[in-house]
Amino acid sequence: MKIVLTFILSITLSSIMAQQNEITRKNLQPALINQKVKAVEIQEITFPAGKTAPKHVHPCPVVGYVKSGSIFFQIEGQDAIILEEGDSFYEPKNVNILHFDNASKEIAMTFIAFYLKENNEENVKLVH
Repeated sequence: MKIVLTFILSITLSSIMAQQNEITRKNLQPALINQKVKAVEIQEITFPAGKTAPKHVHPCPVVGYVKSGSIFFQIEGQDAIILEEGDSFYEPKNVNILHFDNASKEIAMTFIAFYLKENNEENVKLVH
């Protein structure tokens, strides 16, 4: 009986350890981008606690993810949402971004932005 239990325990532990060594994939951000991408500019951007971004557009599509903190995010015509650490986002080309603000008044927020460029576009333009 001890041999059978030892064998079952051994197989179970081997299975658990194999699962921990598996590569996993999680789809974070589907985005339809209607342009050729010739270059990608990647930036890590940090907003101090309570910092808000002015209304703006991006002359190129932007995809990214929240490295730390949380973002109050709103694209014109869509509902505002809160993005948390690990969440991804997509900002379409030439669409008004109404809010991209640090949602916390106490801690800084950092995100990684991938600017998908067809030519030599600016990363951001302010909208007045």
